Amino acid sequence: MDKTLLDRANAIAEESFLAGSGPGGQNANKVATEVQLRVNIYQLRLPPSVFARLRILAGSKLTANGDLLITARAHRTQKANRQAAREKLADMLEQAHRAPKKRAKTRVNRVGKAKRLKSKKARGEVKARRGKVSRSDW
Repeated sequence: MDKTLLDRANAIAEESFLAGSGPGGQNANKVATEVQLRVNIYQLRLPPSVFARLRILAGSKLTANGDLLITARAHRTQKANRQAAREKLADMLEQAHRAPKKRAKTRVNRVGKAKRLKSKKARGEVKARRGKVSRSDW
């Protein structure tokens, strides 16, 4: 992920401060320390694959009009929560830029195939011996 994307995200991000729960004691009731960061992901101009991964990562944090809502309330101060929210945004964008690894097909060798077929044959014989007992079997 390039630094310009993060700068662009930080530039279009809107912050609002809420009097939320979290650490701070009585101070939490008086001061709005919880930070809510709102970024419109359409304005980020992401490549389609990255955009799709970001939508999956965001999940319920994504609104219908494309706003990504990130909240931070782990710290006692606005400044620390603001920094934490920006870091969450950066982490999410970085994860979206990482393409998942392709799954390598596994191949069974000749011995493995023979072993599997032998066990299937044995299992089939066990099942074949089950069933109704006829008078001739007595």
